[in-house]
Formats: sequence, structure tokens, C-alpha cells
Amino acid sequence: MKSAQMKNYGSSEVIEINQDDSVPDPSAGKVLVKVKAAGVNPIDWKIREGYMKQMIQLHFPSTLGMDFSGIMEEIGSGVTGFSQGDEVYGQASVVSGGSGAFAEMALANADSIAHKPKTLSHQEAAGLPLVGVSAWQALVETIQLKSGQKILNHGGAGGIGSIAIQLARHLGAYVATTVSADDKQFAKELGADEIIDYKTQAFDEIIHDYDAVFDTVGRDTYRKSFKVLKKGGIIVSMLEQPDQGLMDRLGVKAVYQFTQVNKGRLAKLAEWVDKDNIRVNVDRTFPLDEAAKALDYQKDQHPRGKIVLAP
Repeated sequence: MKSAQMKNYGSSEVIEINQDDSVPDPSAGKVLVKVKAAGVNPIDWKIREGYMKQMIQLHFPSTLGMDFSGIMEEIGSGVTGFSQGDEVYGQASVVSGGSGAFAEMALANADSIAHKPKTLSHQEAAGLPLVGVSAWQALVETIQLKSGQKILNHGGAGGIGSIAIQLARHLGAYVATTVSADDKQFAKELGADEIIDYKTQAFDEIIHDYDAVFDTVGRDTYRKSFKVLKKGGIIVSMLEQPDQGLMDRLGVKAVYQFTQVNKGRLAKLAEWVDKDNIRVNVDRTFPLDEAAKALDYQKDQHPRGKIVLAP
């Protein structure tokens, strides 16, 4: 089978297409999936360039990719709830016991997949696992966002932000978001109530007394976001550890989120997507042979939604 592998840490030159990679056999608790599409995330190029090597131990060559959507090919012992031919989506990352999603076939842990949302194509579904679960874990589980509350979602045109806007609206919240001028219409179509151009407007001077902030940007944006919250409010960040000083001074709660994609969250996410006709915007699709270009595009551009590989 064909796979996109990294031979070492570095830039585009470390990515090679293996035309004759071996097809893995599913052991107990694992499944083999025919990959119809694979989602590209910022974490993928960061892994390629060695940003995560202190936390993630790789053995080269290593097949890249986490998110995928595909068709169940083989089922290992002890796996229940799936049948051969089922359409599934989830993660197949090497670091979580999979074989890597940037391939024609992928091995995945059964607890890292669920049945694919019926209303999405494979390309759309492949872009959903990490960003969808990130939004779900933050808004539903940690923030426990309720109807009538107000939330600021940063990076509303990105993969996570575009799902978070829709989820917050579904929960009945008033949604503000930060985007570039070019993405204002896109954010409006997703359902944002208030749209702030982060390049020309200071969000912390425009909005106040919010119940929650979901931060996917970090740095100064994270620190300024504390000013937006009312006393007793909460900020969840995908990038920054809680600032205890700001928490104490302003009387708010701060949480760092490490997203954990699992079968239960993926199943709930799929149910919500199918029920409410949720949009997963695929900015651009690359063939598997151009995995290196896809990673560079994810790194250097500001994709509107998701980047996807189609084997």
C-alpha cells in the first residue's frame, strides 16, 4: 500500500511516499480501515519539525497523520459494535497505537473511532475528529455552556473555531468571534452574532462581561481574553497553561485543555452533526502524494476550515 512517511525531523524534504508499505494486521482491540480521506492538523507539521519530540517518541520511518474517515476492512479480536464495511471516522495516530492516517490503509484502536456522520462526505468527516472533539470537550464538558450565555470563540474561521461557533449557537449562546477581514462573511454564515477583525480591532476593548472564552490562539490573545470575562467566568485554552495571577485578581477560572479523542465523544459528535446539519468546511484537498505540500499549506496559510488528503 501507499503511505506518506517522515524519515527524520525537518521540513518538506523529510517526507517520502512509500509505494510499497506493508498492510498491518489488526491485533486485539484494533481495526484495519481503508482510508478514504485523512485530515491535516497543525500538530502534524509540528510533529514533522520535531516540536513534539520530547513528548512523542517516533521510530523512523514513521507514517504521519491522525484524523481519518474510511471503511472498516478487518476487525481484531475483542472489538464489538462494528462490522466489516461500516463507514467510520476517528484517529489512527502512531503515538496512540495506530499506524498513521496518511496512508491507503490504517490501523486504529477501536476506542479511537466511531461510525461516521451520515450527513458528511468522507472528506468532510476526515476533517472533524480533532477539531470537533476539541470544541465539544471545551464547550459542552468543561465550560458547560448554556442557553443565554455569552462566549468569545477565537479563530472563528479555523478548523476548531468554525465548529465551536456552530456548537455554541446550537447550545443557545450568544457568540462573538475573532477573524480576519476576509473571513467575516464566512463567520457570519456559521452563525456568529458578533464578528471582530483581530487585525484592526481590539476585542478586549469591544466586548465585556462574557461568561466564557475558548482560546485557540494563545500568547497575548490569551492574556487579553481575561478582561472580557465577567467575575466567575471561565476561559479554556488549547495552548496556554492557567495564569493563576489573573485568575485570582479577576475572580475567573482558567483551564488548559488537552483534547482526548475517544469513541464516546466521537459518537456524540456524529449524532449532533447529523441532527443539526453541521458544516465542515474543506478549504483544500491534496492527493496523498502531495502530503508534504499539504503540511506546508497548513503551516503557512490560514485555512478556512480544514485541509484534507485523499489517498
